[in-house]
Amino acid sequence: MFGITPFERRDFDIFDPFNAFDDDFMSGARFAPCRTDIREEDDKYVMETELPGFCKEDIGIDISDKILTITAKHETNEDQKDEKGKYIRRERSTSSYKRSFDLSGVDADKIDAQYTNGILTLNLPKKQPEAPTSRRLEVR
Repeated sequence: MFGITPFERRDFDIFDPFNAFDDDFMSGARFAPCRTDIREEDDKYVMETELPGFCKEDIGIDISDKILTITAKHETNEDQKDEKGKYIRRERSTSSYKRSFDLSGVDADKIDAQYTNGILTLNLPKKQPEAPTSRRLEVR
């Protein structure tokens, strides 16, 4: 009896109509991740985040406490109208990303960022360890 059903019996939920479809069918509906590479150098970390199709003005970098948050949002509207002003074609799209990172061990005051060819590069200088202080107390 199960051989004639159009779906596999893997975690099927009758209340989720898209659960029966193959993953390839829904792959277009998933959100692409904001891919980020982080590498460590001697005195800093270098973070490279892929943000293709965004302008510099679309990107926000916020630092609050010890959290760095990267946001990017892009909206497009393409309208084509006939001579009477009626729509022939109207397309809209919105893309947005948001990622947060822990800045423990980073000197947040010296972070710099640049955006070139769809790649956001942040240089995150490491905090310099505080030198232990010593002093001599005089006995009274």
